[in-house]
Amino acid sequence: MNPQEKHPKHFSCEFSAPKSDAAIEKLNLVHQRLQKLKPHFFSVTYGAGGSTKDGTKQAVLNIQGSGSAVAPHLSFGGDDPEKIETLLNDYKEAGIKRVVALRGDVPSGIGASVKMTFANELVKFIREKTGDHFHIEVAAYPEIHPDSKDVTSDLGYFKQKVDAGANSAITQYFYNPEAYFRFINACAQLQIDIPIVPGIMPLTNFKTLVRFSDNCGADIPRWIRLNLETYQDDPVSLKSFGEEVVTRLCEQLLAGGAPGLHFYTLNQSVPTLKLWHNLGID
Repeated sequence: MNPQEKHPKHFSCEFSAPKSDAAIEKLNLVHQRLQKLKPHFFSVTYGAGGSTKDGTKQAVLNIQGSGSAVAPHLSFGGDDPEKIETLLNDYKEAGIKRVVALRGDVPSGIGASVKMTFANELVKFIREKTGDHFHIEVAAYPEIHPDSKDVTSDLGYFKQKVDAGANSAITQYFYNPEAYFRFINACAQLQIDIPIVPGIMPLTNFKTLVRFSDNCGADIPRWIRLNLETYQDDPVSLKSFGEEVVTRLCEQLLAGGAPGLHFYTLNQSVPTLKLWHNLGID
């Protein structure tokens, strides 16, 4: 039995924080379309080093105001703890009850001038400042975080986040279900029993996927990469192939006991709508 089967299934969607007025308008439209699916919550990214902090906050408040549950991403980045505490209090006052606590990435060109605080420290900070008000999500890496030296240390870092007070986790995207199930079993051996929800990345653009995957260490199986490369100049065939592959991945994960799915929407509605429909999610 998959130890994750005991957790109720939750389905959620992720947006990237908008950086312009046009992006805000597009995100509002995409949210309206996906809101009809009634996901458990929407999350909004924070940008490297908190670079989209203002856009994140505005998007979060817009989504919250429309009646959807929302979870802002949060990292210390280059901010003082006092600024993060103020942001937490603003979210708390707005009625937001879930956050995604991350170490975050260093903005391009900054180098080592910004100290990136580890996610377990952020989780501890949130608990110290706000008690149990927030449901805290953290990140998990079935294929190992690119900065981890080995599997053992990576699992150790994840356990630190759980021990600090994380309630549940969302994984980096992957296309090999075995990576997820092996990760779940390894976590169970360490008595980690929080829900660990697979992150799902639709296959819609070959070059974008390769760039994302190279940056975050996600593996694209050779047979998928070669098919995407073949179809990269044929968008219809590429999207059809991608929809089939990711639908099958989701089916395997749910059948194997995954406690839901978290869709990385890339601020598009159609790919997630199709996958949701294919899976018959209520």
